[in-house]
Amino acid sequence: MTNARRTQSFSESVIREMTRVANQYGAVNLSQGFPDFPMPESMKEAAIAAIRDDLNQYAITWGSKKLRNAIADKYQRGYGMTVDPETQITVACGATEATASVFLALFNPGDEVIIFEPFYENYGPDAILCEAKPVFVPLVEPDWHFDADLLKKAVTPKTRAIVVNSPHNPSGHVFSRSELEAIAAIAIEHDLLVITDDPYEYILFEGEHIPMATLPGMAERTVTISSLSKTFSITGWRLGYAIAPPEMSVAIRKVHDFLTVGAPAPLMEAAAIGYAYPDSYYKQLAKDYRDRRDYLAGPLRDAGFTFATPAGAYYFFADFSAISKDDDVTFAKWMTREIGVATVPGSSFYRPGAPAGKKYTRFAFCKQKATLEKAVEKLAKLKQLV
Repeated sequence: MTNARRTQSFSESVIREMTRVANQYGAVNLSQGFPDFPMPESMKEAAIAAIRDDLNQYAITWGSKKLRNAIADKYQRGYGMTVDPETQITVACGATEATASVFLALFNPGDEVIIFEPFYENYGPDAILCEAKPVFVPLVEPDWHFDADLLKKAVTPKTRAIVVNSPHNPSGHVFSRSELEAIAAIAIEHDLLVITDDPYEYILFEGEHIPMATLPGMAERTVTISSLSKTFSITGWRLGYAIAPPEMSVAIRKVHDFLTVGAPAPLMEAAAIGYAYPDSYYKQLAKDYRDRRDYLAGPLRDAGFTFATPAGAYYFFADFSAISKDDDVTFAKWMTREIGVATVPGSSFYRPGAPAGKKYTRFAFCKQKATLEKAVEKLAKLKQLV
């Protein structure tokens, strides 16, 4: 017996693997992007209350009405974007499952899906699992901006969609309005979908977050995916969603139903109250992450890393070539073992075999100050060992 061919062209998550390596060596884990500080207390209490009130059975497959209404209200208040919670929103078990459901629902074998490189590691396997073909378009170093000419050259008669992630993981690039408008123009010209992955929309330091669906002509051809994980520091709750035109949502909901049936009922009930928080919550969230970014940036540069200062999200995508000539996997595991700081090898954000990622490693700064202080202390000895 052999495994299915579709599983042979991608590996297990390197990000999750590096957390296991960090645990093995007792290293400070700046690899996996999960906060190590508490979520909001009122959401905890709401989850406990929901469980005690026996909201513990299946919810509506595509999400509780309370959470769907809260999501729709968030987009109306924040972006002036009208979303029908009854026909356009599918709540899933995290943005990860939402993305898989979208790909399986909307792509046929042989379709091409354009993905900007570097990219969050799920996009390539998601395309392969539905027998579509990922086509990679590089963002331009050192600031990771988008080049419209490179995108135009990648479009073929088989192209079905473009994936946009802003703020961008791993680089921290925030796509500007002019960049998004250029992508929209290409999508309209070639009758393409745009799938946006927006989990870091509130973790923004420069620029603004502009939902692609709000641009002229894009509402009917955009699928907006996001997550509550980063906004409310609840990565373990596994709550995300996809917003799509009604006819696409029908297909997405079918796939989601047979993948997971539905997201956790008591957690959806509790999560809905988060989107009722005042604007001050989101401003404080961004400020706190800016402070963490600024605290870690200097010690990383002092240690010999070079990088574009992230405009959003909570990662440094750092070039370590001035420190070591090792490849990225060797360097990241050496850092974990000898320095005591775990990171993610840069090649996990590139297509298999691509040389571009081998000089990079990713640091996550979504950690409490004490954790970052430990990391800075360990990084100080880096120059002494290389």
